[in-house]
Order: sequence, then C-alpha cells, then structure tokens
Amino acid sequence: MIRMARPHFFLVFALMAGACMAQSKVTFENTEALLFSNDQVELLVATQGGAFLSFTRKDDEKRINPMWDPAGMARRAGLNSRFGTSKGHFLCVDGFGPVTKAEQAAGYPGHGEAHRLPWAVVDSSKTGATFKVQLPVVQETLTRSISIKPGEPVVLVDSEIESQLGFDRVMLWGEHATLGTPFLAPGKTIVDQSTVECQTKPYDMRGNESFPSGANFKWPNLPSPEMDLRVSFTKTGMVDHIGCLMDPAQPLAFVTAYNSDERLMVGYVWPQQDYPWIQHWMNYPANGMFAWGLEFGMQPYDMTKQEIVALSPMFGQQAFRWLPAKSKVRAQFAMFLAKVPVGFQHAEAVSISGGRILIEDKANKQQIAVPFSGSFR
Repeated sequence: MIRMARPHFFLVFALMAGACMAQSKVTFENTEALLFSNDQVELLVATQGGAFLSFTRKDDEKRINPMWDPAGMARRAGLNSRFGTSKGHFLCVDGFGPVTKAEQAAGYPGHGEAHRLPWAVVDSSKTGATFKVQLPVVQETLTRSISIKPGEPVVLVDSEIESQLGFDRVMLWGEHATLGTPFLAPGKTIVDQSTVECQTKPYDMRGNESFPSGANFKWPNLPSPEMDLRVSFTKTGMVDHIGCLMDPAQPLAFVTAYNSDERLMVGYVWPQQDYPWIQHWMNYPANGMFAWGLEFGMQPYDMTKQEIVALSPMFGQQAFRWLPAKSKVRAQFAMFLAKVPVGFQHAEAVSISGGRILIEDKANKQQIAVPFSGSFR
C-alpha cells in the first residue's frame, strides 16, 4: 500500500520528461520512502536504511512487486509479521547475520548498522541520487548511488565503504535481495545463477531445517533430499540456507528469478569479484508468507565474523573480504525487471553487450534483451 506524503523540498527533485527522479516522499506499508521512476519502472527506496521496498514495471497492469514485503503480506492476510516493517532488498554492512555476545554488548547489531540508520541524500541529478550514512560502531562511511536512465528497466547501484580506522580487518557485506509473495509462488518461481559449487549451511544446533548440515553439491541438484533447487518449494513449513560460489571463471555473475505464470523476471548482474558468493534463504511458513533470499555478497553465509573466518577457505576461495586501514572498498550491481517471452525456460547465461543485458536460454534458443547503457568500472 502506497500513500503520498507531503513533499519535503530537500527530497523533491526537478520533474523532467523521461528522467529518473525522486519526485516525492511516499509511505509504503508504514515505511517512509523516496519514489524514483522513469518511463519503464518505479523504485521505492526507504529513507531509513535504504531498502528497495518495491520495484515494478509501468506496463504491468498488476504492478507485481517481486520484493519481499512482510508488512504488506501480513496486512492482507490479517496476521502479524515477526519481521515488522517491509524489508525488500536491504543492505547488510558491515555485518551479515548474527553477532557475538561481546559485539552485542558493544551495540553492534545483527546484519550490520546500515539498514537501521537514516540515509542522507547528499547529491541528486536527473539520473539518480547519492546517499551517505555514517556507521558509528564499526567507524565506517557508506556511500551509495543509484541511477535509472530513460528507456531502461534497470537500476545501477554503486556502493563504497570507507574505513576510518588505522588497521586492516575482516568485513562482511551482503545484498539481502529477497523475493516475496505473490511473485514468489510455490512451484512457479524459477531461480537461475552463474554458480556450480554449493553447500548446505553447516549448523551446530538444528532447528526446523530440512537439508543436511554442511553437505557439498552441484547447483541446482540437491541429492538428499533429492530436489531441483531452481524451483520454489511446494511444501510449507520448510526453512533452509545454502551458500554458493559464483563462477570464478566468469567476469560477470548473475542471479535471476521469474514467475512462470506472470512471465516476469527480476535479475541482478555484477562483476564477480565484487560479490563472489550468494546465500539462499528459503522460508516457507505454514501461514503462506513465503520469502526467498537471493543474498549475494562477500561471504557465503549469514554468520559472525569469527565463524566466517573459521569457515574459510571454502571451495578453495576466501570466504570473506579484507577492509584495509584507512581505505575504501567499492562494489556495483545492476538490478533489472523484464518480461519473459513464451517458451523461455532457463537463464543459462547473462552478458552485457551492445547497450543491452542479454539473458540467454540456449536450450530453447530464446533470448531476453534488456536495454542498459550503463557499465561497470
């Protein structure tokens, strides 16, 4: 549910034909957000924490939002959400997952500080905006720019973390991109990615997870219990995590998800070296408030830094990233929303060429071409 709020002059940018703009502040499921749009898509970005709350195509009559919206799902079902407000795609930095008791006592929150703090708009133009936020516990500065160009159903995101401390340390950075209902539908949502090596999350204490602990396998075929992990679960009551290494032989990494009934695809593409890992969080509670996290980042699991360092190396690769003293770490990705042609079954490869993002189904000789004039560094 979106409601228009009274515009704030610092957040209202010039309205230009075909231009990307933060045209107003809006309220989305009781969360304040900025509305960005062009002639193709609309994006809502939370002012508190910078989450991408909603991403929709203007030519979609249903305006289906692929993003996880637990507040909206709970409202429509007459339930309470244990996740509180809407989440969508939120940023976990510098931290991904739980914290130690000592960190908690020092005020270091789960999933890092960035998603809990207000983001200041420090620059804007007809093609986007730049946000900045200080992270006081870890003593880092986050700068994040988003850009949506005319004629392109693509959001380009460029982020940077700068350390104010005079020593090297381990950092954790996860892009917690999460699908939710109605886009996430049992047996109807198909996920593809540029990875082969995967592992079920190792657990010291088992909860209600269905997968074995710490089992290596080749994506997408989990041997026990036997299932194709590309396809959204049809059984409720399941919750599981897997971690996968993005193919190091490919300069670009990708993950896509499409709803086979709605013929709608949301996808991400990025330089493989920026985010070498992806964690899948698959949560199918009995109340139908399903979520599937496509959490690409610099580590394979949502764990404490101690646990991640102990886990490394995984599949012969370092499972974390260093943040050098008084230095910056930068990462980029593009997020797109595309129509899927009849007959398209499998995103086998994603590339950027000739001003387009190309998604190929080689087996069925199908291709989706998404206009994209941006580039990675």
